[in-house]
Amino acid sequence: MLEMKAIVILGGGYGGVSVVHQLLEQDLPADHEIILVDRMPFQGLKTEYYAVASGTVADVDVRVPFPQDPRVRMVYGVITEIDLENRKVHLEDQAIGYEQLVIALGCTDKYHNIPGAEPYTHSIQSFSSTRETFCRISDVKPYGQVSIVGGGLSGVELASELREARPDLNVRILDRGASILSAFPDKLQEYVRDWFQAHQVEMLAHANITRVEQGVLYNGNEAVYTDLTVWTAGIQPARPVQLLDLPKDAQGRLEINVYHQLPAYPNVYVVGDCASLPFSPSAQLAEAQGKQVAEVMQALWKGETPELGQIKLKGILGSLGKKAGFGLMGKRMIMMGRVPRVLKSGVLWMSKQHFG
Repeated sequence: MLEMKAIVILGGGYGGVSVVHQLLEQDLPADHEIILVDRMPFQGLKTEYYAVASGTVADVDVRVPFPQDPRVRMVYGVITEIDLENRKVHLEDQAIGYEQLVIALGCTDKYHNIPGAEPYTHSIQSFSSTRETFCRISDVKPYGQVSIVGGGLSGVELASELREARPDLNVRILDRGASILSAFPDKLQEYVRDWFQAHQVEMLAHANITRVEQGVLYNGNEAVYTDLTVWTAGIQPARPVQLLDLPKDAQGRLEINVYHQLPAYPNVYVVGDCASLPFSPSAQLAEAQGKQVAEVMQALWKGETPELGQIKLKGILGSLGKKAGFGLMGKRMIMMGRVPRVLKSGVLWMSKQHFG
């Protein structure tokens, strides 16, 4: 009987699933099997979690089945440790050995050591936390106050979607910068600010959250009262990656070589939010990386030197409710209004069909 070599992929998000699909489309060696490890029995489309939290999309609509193939074995559970020296991944109830490993575990919230931020705010970083956030938002009484800490893409999409889902609520977004979407061009920032003003979304700039208590955010020493707070003010790699004593960048992401490998462990690849790359984390980046990881594996199996092209990202699309949106194509082309929202819906459809 052929002894199987395991390609273990940690995380069934955009990056991990991209590796699986790419490997299956090519000739996987007969003595190799793919083991995909995830907490859930389906892929959750994380770019749409803001809509699940606001209640405009049911959670079933952002679930995508994992690849069904005899060469893929699913393992469900929570990863507790990655043992690189012994080539083992430990879950709560078992350990899995590997020949090659892909770390694609995604990210979790970063609370910047702010007292009370984790216990007294809600998250949209995982499928389960997003569903819980939806339930809590649904329980906020009419004319209650929902505060969103963090004026980046996730915070803006959540605030706008929530405004349409619950017109009875007071919605506030707080950011430490001078404006929401501070990483975007001024013209785009202005467009989104105008949309928020027209739709009665309160914006609080230069916010300095120093601590959080039940029902209260402290902006410096000023108490800002709220019925519910959602945290979208930063991310960091998942806990098992945080525990690895390896070179990392300022964001805690693992440093990798040009083949997306850990320099000290070339049989270990890192994809997505856990990898140090000169790009902002995104689903598009994770999928592109996943494809390249599969290309590297296939080249090495053939005894060839991998030749990778430069990762080119198409741009960023964001929504303002169901009828408006914004986009940045490349570094200069700004899109605003109905068209980028339609394009974003098209990208979502492609994700559900596993087109990339």
